[in-house]
Amino acid sequence: MGLWSDTAAILPGHAKLKLEPLAKELEANLNHLSDKNHDTNTGPPIKSKPLPPPQLIRHSSDWLSQLLTSTPGWPLSTPPQHNRRPSAHSLDIAVDMPSLNGVVASHEEETNGNAQDHNGTTASVLARRPKTPTTSAMALTEYSVCPSPPSETAQARIKQIVPDEFLLPDGYPDYLRMILSATSRIYEACKATPLTHAVNLSNRLECNVLFKREDEQPVFSFKLRGAYNKMAHLDPARSWKGVVCCSAGNHAQGVAYSARKLKIPATIVMPEGTPSIKHTNVARLGGHVVLHGADFDAAKEEAARRAAHDGLINIPPFDDPYVIAGQGTIGNELFAQVNMAKVEAIFCGVGGGGLIAGIGVYVKRMAPHVKIIGVEAHDANAMAQSLRKGERVVLREVGLFADGAAVKSVGEEPFRLAREVVDDVVEVSTDEICAAIKDMYDDTRSGLEPAGALPIAGLKKYAAANPSRDPSRTLIAVTSGANMNFDRLRFVAERATLGEGKEVLLACTIPERPGAFARLVEAVMPRPVTEFSYRRAGGDAANVLLGLSLTAPVAQRADELRRLLARVRDDGTMTVADLSADELAKSHLRYLVGGRAAVPDEKLFMFTFPERPGALERFLLAVRPKFNISLFQYRNYGGDVAKILAGIECPDAELPELLDFLRELGYPFQDCSDSEVYRMFLRT
Repeated sequence: MGLWSDTAAILPGHAKLKLEPLAKELEANLNHLSDKNHDTNTGPPIKSKPLPPPQLIRHSSDWLSQLLTSTPGWPLSTPPQHNRRPSAHSLDIAVDMPSLNGVVASHEEETNGNAQDHNGTTASVLARRPKTPTTSAMALTEYSVCPSPPSETAQARIKQIVPDEFLLPDGYPDYLRMILSATSRIYEACKATPLTHAVNLSNRLECNVLFKREDEQPVFSFKLRGAYNKMAHLDPARSWKGVVCCSAGNHAQGVAYSARKLKIPATIVMPEGTPSIKHTNVARLGGHVVLHGADFDAAKEEAARRAAHDGLINIPPFDDPYVIAGQGTIGNELFAQVNMAKVEAIFCGVGGGGLIAGIGVYVKRMAPHVKIIGVEAHDANAMAQSLRKGERVVLREVGLFADGAAVKSVGEEPFRLAREVVDDVVEVSTDEICAAIKDMYDDTRSGLEPAGALPIAGLKKYAAANPSRDPSRTLIAVTSGANMNFDRLRFVAERATLGEGKEVLLACTIPERPGAFARLVEAVMPRPVTEFSYRRAGGDAANVLLGLSLTAPVAQRADELRRLLARVRDDGTMTVADLSADELAKSHLRYLVGGRAAVPDEKLFMFTFPERPGALERFLLAVRPKFNISLFQYRNYGGDVAKILAGIECPDAELPELLDFLRELGYPFQDCSDSEVYRMFLRT
């Protein structure tokens, strides 16, 4: 019996009628190829109809898959079990358990085979469960993972993703058409978010400030737009197997929510130490959560392994035309909400670049006079550095406070677009981000996550640097997300007053004699004292840590601070220094007790490590057997990462060994042994 005969024997009747003509034609051509391969030296070639073009074969195969999967009882093999949908009464979470030797235990350690990647191409893969990295700095947030190498065939990859009707003559996507097309599907899951007038901030800045409220999406983040648009355009012949992504944040929730709407199985890979509130929310939305590896590098490798081995489609967080077009629908909405002729600038937080690329490419086509301004944390400024250099850069270290936008490298396609549409990038500090979160609360009684507040912080900084007397001047901030742990508000509240310029932190040296405190207080009055720390350490001078509230209007606070410092110095017996920008003083010194000590060979380090159960204990156990800890300060701020200040006794001759040991721990650290703050308050 032939191939068609074997297949027809088990096909349902209606399927057999539809498939028989095409199947017999394909079988004839396959026989022709077989004859040519086995008897190439005898007689003339057998005449046969030419093979159908590759497009026809591909479309026929897709139609065949759709037909079989829609037929009762088909397919004969069910989708992989890990893509099952959770019931309404259970949450779908799995943990990859490590074996005793540190390699992830699995009944299937290696798999050889061909699998389609997310671009639709076929590749031979050797899938292996990854080992957790031990000698490099850990990727503590999803966007601080080691970036993928740049593609040498970007246009070829785009052509595999985007249909010809949405391509420009140069081979790149026509994003205006893609964004307008996305509006036909995007609102199946997303809402057209309001444009809110920020009354208080507008009065302070003397201009018209508007908030585009993407924090009001069903998953409290703009990420839903890109994820849904990407998944809504997947080929059903492939998407029935499911999708996969590596994320523990807004992208994970966007993928899970979109998958539930589209009835597509979704696997979300997160590190094992992910806080329960994050993986529980994703599971509640319908995603199958897999906890794997110690950090996001390991989780990313596991997501890639599952995509290759199980035929799942990877949903990227920003570097994809459909994701960019989905985010670009925000720009489309703005034209229906405000007179764009009066808008001066739109401010977007920048992580991988998908949001600013999507909004920018649409707005610049429709209203080229509007400035598109990105906003980044000063210690996570991959886009700013890339635009200055003219090519994508990879940051060695990334600040993690605005973790939703903390990337080592921006996306390839977003960067290409950003070079065309972004006018400027504003860099802001942690304190300025905290102040922006407070501004949002004051105007809307809503809270933002740090990455979601970046645009407000950048807008304020831009307005201060570019003053205008035009009251109709309009600035728009895209408030992009509101997923933040409640406990983190403690840190935000403490730092917001510094970020607003309402508080300063001063280090004062005064004589160690009666009446000196009174003279200091007299010099700073009538300003309210917010903090005062002192401990006698011997000698003729005492060091005081002093927090003060500034009372002058925003535009006059710099002058008020200069007058305050001059007044203290004019006494002639006291010195003073402004520590408001000193991270060591703000994060640790103000909480330390015990004062100064004469510890020989002490070295001081600040560490960043993951905030999860047992992490602090493991850190101490790793350090203590080799080195004596002489100082230790830690405080939980409710975030995903924590900061530790540690003093370690180490002679100078052994310092190289200590530094090598600390690098092997994998936690980012900074040597503070030469800090002036350390010398004044912690050493004798």
